[in-house]
Amino acid sequence: MRCTVKIARWALGAIILASTCGVIALAQQQPAEAPASDRRVQTRPAVTGLHGLVSSGHPIASSAGLQMLLKGGNAFDAAVAVGAAAALGEPEMNGIGGNGFMTIFDKKSGKVMSLAMTGAAPRALKASEMTPATLNAGMLAGIVPGNLGGYLSLLERYGTMSVAEVFAPAIEFAEKGYPIDPMLAQSIDRGKNNLAKYPTTAKIFLPGGQPLKEGDLLRNPDYAATLRKMVEAERQARARNASRSAAIQAAFDRFYRGDIAQEFDRFFRENGGVLSAADLAAYEPQWTEPLHTTYRGYEVYSNPATSRGGFEVLMQANLVEGFDMKSFGAGSPRALHAMIEAIKIAKADIYQYVADPKFTVIPTAGMLAKPYAASRRALIDPARAGAYPQAGTPSGRQTSAGQQADARAFPERYDVEQHTTSFSIVDGSGNAIGVTPTLGGLFGNNVVVGSTGLLLNNGMRLGSTSPYPDNVNYVGGGKIPILNNSPVVVLKDGKLAFVFGSPGGETIGQTEFQVLVNLIDFELPVQQAVEAPRFSLDADPNFYKPGAAITVSIESRTPATTLAALRAMGHKLDVQQGWGSIGHMQAIRIDPKTGAMTAGADPRRTGYAMGY
Repeated sequence: MRCTVKIARWALGAIILASTCGVIALAQQQPAEAPASDRRVQTRPAVTGLHGLVSSGHPIASSAGLQMLLKGGNAFDAAVAVGAAAALGEPEMNGIGGNGFMTIFDKKSGKVMSLAMTGAAPRALKASEMTPATLNAGMLAGIVPGNLGGYLSLLERYGTMSVAEVFAPAIEFAEKGYPIDPMLAQSIDRGKNNLAKYPTTAKIFLPGGQPLKEGDLLRNPDYAATLRKMVEAERQARARNASRSAAIQAAFDRFYRGDIAQEFDRFFRENGGVLSAADLAAYEPQWTEPLHTTYRGYEVYSNPATSRGGFEVLMQANLVEGFDMKSFGAGSPRALHAMIEAIKIAKADIYQYVADPKFTVIPTAGMLAKPYAASRRALIDPARAGAYPQAGTPSGRQTSAGQQADARAFPERYDVEQHTTSFSIVDGSGNAIGVTPTLGGLFGNNVVVGSTGLLLNNGMRLGSTSPYPDNVNYVGGGKIPILNNSPVVVLKDGKLAFVFGSPGGETIGQTEFQVLVNLIDFELPVQQAVEAPRFSLDADPNFYKPGAAITVSIESRTPATTLAALRAMGHKLDVQQGWGSIGHMQAIRIDPKTGAMTAGADPRRTGYAMGY
């Protein structure tokens, strides 16, 4: 055991040192090098590994996953450890009280699966009594926590380790604390007015009434206690000679049907909320077949509804498959124009048809059909920007969504939130997983639930739900709001090729689509594919409305000639300085010839890749 700990510490130290030295070396070399218009500079080296790689949104989360791999765990064990620790590294972005999606590749079976970790709105919620403010934050905004149940379901089905082992790093960080980074400090300061409204939240992020600052220790002993309760449930079950599977189920039941659920019930009942123990008891993670398409000989997989991001990635890929993207060139006006127009067309369909499948019939096969993509591709003018179109007519669509009896319209304009994280993991056996968990808005519903230490996803916020009563995604009791979360797994000839995912709210499917094209069409190395200049589309008033005015936010690192050409085509651009804030990609590539693994981590936030 002592030897393992020394190896782990050496591995982490070596990776951090190598990355730091790599940045310094680049900074020293660049002034001496002759300028080259096509030179693509990386801010950090890609990370390679023989036995496993973890690329996540924060170093402490990556380190938690690496610890599991070093102890002999697989990618799925590591994913649970990362998810539990990510709640501390990026608590404004995600947590086990949030919701999310996984896409996994199980090497043994050769199958790709999707897991929806998505809880529903409380059944007692009345849409007619909600306002934009109560949908967004506070006691009425939170929905059933899904991530915890998803992590335990993954551990039981595909993992090898115990709840105690995978939760250990997060428990230690929560109890002892860690010095927070500038990004989290800025988020706490930005959200301090909302955080201060709730004593249970303020005691964590505003101790003594002041927001934590960079370098201050973030502790959350209540979160550690919640994790320990589930570890205790597992140990008690094992003491009764329960199987590993039954012991993990005991941990699940303590959260969703035991004293933790009762604490949820008490807290919301006493503070004017409607989320109940019965809502938690009704939750089950959903394993399903993923969405699938082919793209230039690759098999591309992502998540179905209640994610819209998986539809976006696959539909956009189908649309541009009809263009010779490689000949256009990476970052060229023609390539960017084709992708921008594909995003418009895909979103028009998705915002019309995708919602909780318990409440509507989604024409999935029709939306992903290659002939349908060919018909919609005809809308793309290769020389001019098109308007945001009406939805198409894929086979299997419903003719009418119907209006809710107690419904009223909400404001058409709303803030687009991007507070999510993502992580990608591959182990030495070839298993892979992409996970994108979220709290929705900044710090989710902003309310830490009683003594649990948990924030919830404010899933009912506008955007995740539609402002229009006749839309299939209008808010409703018991309905699961739509997320964009959609990690991607790509196979080539049945072998793992890529796994990647990104946060970014409305930009998630757009970012993943761009990285897919970077990796396959332009054959960029993984870190360059992650760091390449990026863009995203925004709609005024929103993407639910055909004819909405489209603005393309684009990073200023895009060549000036390309920006000028896009404007000449009629695109309205909002140029973001430097790296902008478009997504936060974590990606792993597996060389088809050698099997070598290479991970890229996005410098736009606090992403970090580690491996051994």
